[in-house]
Amino acid sequence: MLVHPQFDPVAFHVGPLAVRWYGLMYLAGFVLFVVLGKIRARQNLLTGWHPRDVDDMLFFGVFGVILGGRLGYVLFYKPLYYLAHPLEVFALWQGGMSFHGGFLGVLIALVLFARRRHKRWLEVTDFVAPLCPLGLAAGRLGNFINGELWGRPASVPWAMVFPQVDAVPRHPSQLYEFGLEGIVLFVLLWFYARRRRPVGAVSGLFLIGYGSLRFLVEYAREPDNFLGVLALGLSMGQWLSLPMIVIGVGLMLWAYWRAGKAQPTLFGP
Repeated sequence: MLVHPQFDPVAFHVGPLAVRWYGLMYLAGFVLFVVLGKIRARQNLLTGWHPRDVDDMLFFGVFGVILGGRLGYVLFYKPLYYLAHPLEVFALWQGGMSFHGGFLGVLIALVLFARRRHKRWLEVTDFVAPLCPLGLAAGRLGNFINGELWGRPASVPWAMVFPQVDAVPRHPSQLYEFGLEGIVLFVLLWFYARRRRPVGAVSGLFLIGYGSLRFLVEYAREPDNFLGVLALGLSMGQWLSLPMIVIGVGLMLWAYWRAGKAQPTLFGP
């Protein structure tokens, strides 16, 4: 049986300012986005992309992640609480971010970026999709350092006690998400996107991959105590992941159907 190390959530101080590990993980995610984005732009798999586009895209993406992540948590998880305490919506230092909300925020931000740069939205999302998983991995590592979003009770050899919760061995579900939604999804998308694919296919694979892996990990993750399990014994994370899977499958089928329809046949049109 393992015991959570109980890391200090504050990495260091700069005068009166406390720099938290979770903030550093966000910073690491943004840095990885820029580095990988510039590599991807130089691969020239999608025409019309330049490494400087990545810097501008990050500007839009940061706002999408933060605003969407916070509003998603407020609306999806605790709407009644924040309706009664509206000023706490702005208390980001108290925690409370939703991946699904951040994902929607990024999609909206990419719409604005696409319009500004006169690019097709799905080409932008295809470019971005392989850049995201390592940022997600950094965020889950931040969750583990903070000792939050712990797993359900478990009897596996690597079960971990989170002393701030109780003395019950639990799944270290943050590390599962780090490995699956982060590392595994990154490898899958990066290698898939190394060849030219139909427009929308890479985005569709991201939706299928993240939605499926998140749905699976939720069986090991303790549901939020203020929600518990919902209809059909599924958690909120699972219900929010199901539409991603369905849309992802539809998007990939549409992308390959459209690409196949555009191919000339042996006997002409």
